[in-house]
Amino acid sequence: MEHLERCAWVLRGTLVRAAVRRYLPWALAASMLAGSLLKELSPLPESYLSNKRNVLNVYFVKVAWAWTFCLLLPFIALTNYHLTGKAGLVLRRLSTLLVGTAIWYVCTAIFSNVEHYTGSCYQSPALEGVRNEPQSKQQCHGQGGFWHGFDISGHSFLLTFCALMIVEEMAVLHEVKTDRSHCLHTAITALVVALGFLTFIWVWMFLCTAVYFHNLSQKVFGTLFGLLGWYGTYGFWYLKSFSPGLPPQSCSWNVKQDSYKR
Repeated sequence: MEHLERCAWVLRGTLVRAAVRRYLPWALAASMLAGSLLKELSPLPESYLSNKRNVLNVYFVKVAWAWTFCLLLPFIALTNYHLTGKAGLVLRRLSTLLVGTAIWYVCTAIFSNVEHYTGSCYQSPALEGVRNEPQSKQQCHGQGGFWHGFDISGHSFLLTFCALMIVEEMAVLHEVKTDRSHCLHTAITALVVALGFLTFIWVWMFLCTAVYFHNLSQKVFGTLFGLLGWYGTYGFWYLKSFSPGLPPQSCSWNVKQDSYKR
């Protein structure tokens, strides 16, 4: 338990800072551009992480929203109820996960449709010999073809959105004070460690996507959707009264608004 608390203390000191919430979006955008330029100008040699079947990609990134949802659900419920004692407010704050699910679903549907309507089926990965018969990506693959369209990076979108959402929700830890002997302290500490490591995985795999996969324009659009999903909620809508709201903090609404404007 001592090692767990020490780890949680380090992660809290790293991820809960206001500077992290302020600069992480810019850092992600900059790293995406830098990684994409590196991929185009001086590609890195293939590695384990450039294989789409690597463990982190298969068991974490492919189900990134499920991991984020399942860990934020108890975290938001426990921390928000501990601070407010109001079940109604907790339910209101948990609706952020429903909003996030809607954003994930709508954006991935948009990406799929864009790839469908801009794509064609080819006979080889070299994009030779267009096949006219298949009308969809699934039909194309089913007939042994290779579908090529404008494939907006779903990884860039989802990893950006998930990392920023976790960092925003962890801001509540500024206010959370628990008795170390209480089971609630243990639960929150474990969740802080899990969410902290998950955030680092999302950022690391975002960097791997930047240097190994997709072209620049596909990653720009993916990252832009992730940033818009984050800012449209935590930077705009959640500041309004008719919204799920931001994590409960002692600072005023004006201070919160100013932090996003700077």
